Amino acid sequence: MANKTDKLIDEISTLTALELSELVKALEEKFGVTAMAPVAAAAPAQAGGGEAGASEADAPEQTTFNVVIANGGGNKIAVIKALREINPQLGLKDAKDLVEAAPKEVLTGVNKATAEEAKTKLTAAGATVELK
Repeated sequence: MANKTDKLIDEISTLTALELSELVKALEEKFGVTAMAPVAAAAPAQAGGGEAGASEADAPEQTTFNVVIANGGGNKIAVIKALREINPQLGLKDAKDLVEAAPKEVLTGVNKATAEEAKTKLTAAGATVELK
């Protein structure tokens, strides 16, 4: 079984960030699960927050987001590639510097769809990402 797992991991490691994102979506659909468990686990803690939860519920929904790499993760090369896919104007050195200087903001004032797409790509590459 370990041999089969090792082969699968080797195959997955050759995928681009976009291909990894598509793989995650396909697995979520196939098995009816979500890869966003850490985010979902944080939501109930906020909802049960008494007064703080009530004031958050009354607040208007956020429409612009900043995408922040909190941690570059173990596979910095994949994260750098994903970062350059998200922001093609970044040079290789600039992208590398951003990943190594985490936590760093990589996109500012983007809409929710763009922020979620960036988060998905960076997370699939191995980074820890926050939307603020």
